[in-house]
Parts: sequence; C-alpha cells; structure tokens
Amino acid sequence: MNSTAVNLKDVTVLYCEDEDDLRTVTGDVIQQFTKKVFLAEDGKVGLELFKKYADEIDLIITDVNMPEMNGLEMAKEIKAINYNIPIIVATAFSNSSYLLEAIELGIDKYVLKPIDIKKLFTVMKQSLLYHELQDLYRDNFTRLPNRNALIKQLKQESPSILALIDIDDFSTLNELYSEAVGDEILLAFKEMLEESFPKDEYGIYRVGADKFAILAKNSDMLQNELKVKCENFIQIVDTNGATIDNNTINFAITVAIAKTNNHKTYETVQRVLGMAKSKFVQILEYDKDTHDTHKNFEENMIWIKKLKEGLTDGHFKAHFQAIVHSSTQEIYKYESLIRYIEDDGEVISPYRFLPIAKKAKLFNGIIKLMITECLNFIRGKNTTVAVNISFDDIKNKDIYAYIINLLEENKDITHQLHFELLETEEIEDFEMVRKFIDDVHKYGCQVGVDDFGAGYSNFNMIEALQVDFIKIDGSLINSVDVDETQAIIVDTIAGYAKRTGIKTVAEFVSKESIYTKIHELGIDFAQGYYFGKPISYVEVP
Repeated sequence: MNSTAVNLKDVTVLYCEDEDDLRTVTGDVIQQFTKKVFLAEDGKVGLELFKKYADEIDLIITDVNMPEMNGLEMAKEIKAINYNIPIIVATAFSNSSYLLEAIELGIDKYVLKPIDIKKLFTVMKQSLLYHELQDLYRDNFTRLPNRNALIKQLKQESPSILALIDIDDFSTLNELYSEAVGDEILLAFKEMLEESFPKDEYGIYRVGADKFAILAKNSDMLQNELKVKCENFIQIVDTNGATIDNNTINFAITVAIAKTNNHKTYETVQRVLGMAKSKFVQILEYDKDTHDTHKNFEENMIWIKKLKEGLTDGHFKAHFQAIVHSSTQEIYKYESLIRYIEDDGEVISPYRFLPIAKKAKLFNGIIKLMITECLNFIRGKNTTVAVNISFDDIKNKDIYAYIINLLEENKDITHQLHFELLETEEIEDFEMVRKFIDDVHKYGCQVGVDDFGAGYSNFNMIEALQVDFIKIDGSLINSVDVDETQAIIVDTIAGYAKRTGIKTVAEFVSKESIYTKIHELGIDFAQGYYFGKPISYVEVP
C-alpha cells in the first residue's frame, strides 16, 4: 500500500482471535471493507501466516489472550521481522501492564472488546496513516530519521551546524563482499555513529545509500568544534573498520562540515562534500568566500545562458598571441585563445567560463568555433596559427569528424594550422591520439604537446606520439632566470628535443631576463607578455 490517502479497500489484514464465533463474524465484516483477510486462531498460526504472506499483509489486528502464543508474543516476533508493520491490539481489559508492554513493542493502537466495528475502522485508518507518515521521515533499514526528517528539522532551525559523512566507494564494498555484508557494514557504521555522537547532543540521519548526516543540537557550536569531533570519528573508522562475523572490514569516509544562518545548510554541506571528494581530502569545512553556493549557482546560470547564446551571436572570439623566433624575435606563428566579448567590449578570459562549459556539455561548440576561427585567420592573415585540443576532444567522434571535414575543405591552407595537445588530463588511449596525429599530418598540420614538464607529460610519451614540437610549461619558465633547478630541467628538455629533432617553445616569457636565459639554453621559440599580449583578429598586423 503506497498511497498517502488511506483506502481500506487496498489493505490486506491479518486478524488473530481464538474465539471461533467472534473471529468468523468480525473477520467477515472486515473482509467487506478491505482487500483481503487472513484469519488465525492463535498467535502461533498468526506468526506462520505472517511469515508466509509478509509481502501482502499491511495491517495486523490481534487479541492478547490466546493459546499457544499470545498476541503480544506474536507481535514481538513479527516486529523483529518488520518493525514498521502496524499492529492493533484488541483486549477485554484496559490493563496498564498490557499497554506498557504493547508500547515497548511498537504497538501504537488498541481497541477494547467487545469490538465496536465503526471505531475499529477508524483506528485502522489512523494506524495506517501514522505509519505511512512515519515512513516519510524514517529510513526503514536503519530506523534512523531520513533526509525528509533532516530537511524538516533544518527548516525549524537557524543557524544550524551539520556534518555530512560519506562512506567512500560503498558500491565497491558491495561488489567485493556482497550486498548482504554491505547492509551489515551500514548497521555497524550506524552503531559507531551513535557511540561517537550521543543522542542528547546530536541528531543522526541517513540521507542516502551511503551518506549520513550529524546535526548538532546546540546551534551555537563552532564549526571547528564539530570538526574536532569528526576528526576523532575518522580516526576510529580508520583504526577499527567494521567487524562483520568476526572479520574486520576496512573502509574510508569523507566528511564535510557547514554552519549557516539560513535554511540551506544541507545544500551547502553537499557542495562542500563534493569539493572534498574532488580535492581528495578526508574532511573539509565550509568557507563562505569559496563555497557560497547561491552565488556560484547564480553565476553558473548566467554563464550557461551566455555560453548558449554566445556561440551563435558572435560574443565568442579567438584572440591571438605571437610566438617568436628566439634568435631573431620575429613572429613565427600565433596561438589562438578563446575569449568572451561583453556588449561593452570587456574581454573575459577563459578561466571564467571554460570549466562551466565542460560541465554543462557546451564545450563541443567552443572547440568547433575555435578551429573555424583559426582557418579564417590563416586565410585572412596568411600566417600560421596553433589551436589547443584535448584528449576529450580527440575521443569525441563528432569533434574528430568535424575537424577532418574542415581540413578536407581547406586543404590549401591546412599546412599552416598547428594543434597543441593539452596536458590537462592523462591520455587514456595512445593509439587514438596517434591516429589523430597521423590523420592531421596528412593535411600538413603539425602537432605539439602543450605544458610539457607538468601534468602527465614525459619523454616516453613524446617518443610514442612522434610530435613536432614541445611547449615547455610556464611553471618551469617563469623563474628560469633565477632558479637553477628550473634552468637544469629546461636545459634537459631542450637537449632531448635537439637530439630528436623536435622544436621547443617556452611560454610565460614575461621579461627580458627570462628571454635571455631561454635563448642561452637553446629554446627555439618564445611566447609571453614580453613579446605581446593576446590581441583580436583586427589587431594582428
């Protein structure tokens, strides 16, 4: 029965009564107003029927005094199987000891005998509705309050302080040990939480399959106080793990902590947990300046709208930065760099919008626009230009096909187009990248590796891909004039490149002393603000 509106016609009842006539008469009446009735003459038969038809039975009505097994004994056995099943006790006595025992068992309703049928139906509806509402706010497996209960509680509290705890790679635990053991881990974890966070000081909630929340009842508690408490709990988990059938199962957890003065503490702590996961830190506190979710959300939505419209209304434009010969300082080629141009002419750098574009699945349009702009630049300026491309772009069949089609349509100028393979992520498939390089080489394009010396780049990769040039990462160039270690690394890269016939480019050349040093080290080309900032198409001579 799933409807929140109680309809007895949808309900299957188990009715236990040892008096034959009463069982028959009352059972017949109940049958007229419900879906189905199972009749039992005592608690033992009732328990057997429940075990057999547990998936069907929605409600139990039972007498207390019965042979073999009385109603409360049966109720205790049934509650052990399904604690949430509604049970109504019918008794001839309003005995307080009976009622106390019934309450302890989780029985929430009773009727006096002789049974008033109209009152019985009222009690049945009340009991079913009560349990349905309880299910809305309770996790049936752990019997902890659930996410709905937490949200409801947070709406009543301001400020509030909350910790969100995630069991790392819980699906892997299920696969490794079985889902049954996974369930045991959850129950053991619940007990660990209850031992570490006393119920008079904290509320514990299960808010997801592998996520639990800890709400401090003292809203004046400082974030750092809860952080210390959570750090101690992390230590307990790391040291002890969970003991299942005398076996210790080790696992890790990630914790996020947030305190806010509004009703969005849960939303905030979820964002902090995501950041903790992305940064691979075990515990992270909310910081308003960096985790302002409302501000981030609004800015993200603005940029998503700009991204969608900008790809068609001309707001996205390529800018071009000169790359010069180190020996002569004459321009050899340009690198194309995406920019967003505001209506007032303000030029926005890509760090403001590229991460959002990738997350919103809008980056495909940007890379296509950039390659098109580069070919238009070559045709209009008759000079060589380089465009950045990532492994994600190469493995995208749509982008790959788009690039090859454009090259085919512009074969007369493609020898002036260079690709710089970004080192922002590990290359998963060298054969795929190698094929891309072979395909664009057919059109006379050159391919290089950007940011060499950072990320995942190494000499073996250069050898495997057979690239045409290496762009040395700016982190190795920006202090090469004063840092001897950086100079040695750059010298090593330059020496390797010369032996293998690969050209080298130094980026982030921002001043004369850096230029002088990279020239001494034999770097072939240089790029940076010392030679000029990125400029628009019309500014390129």
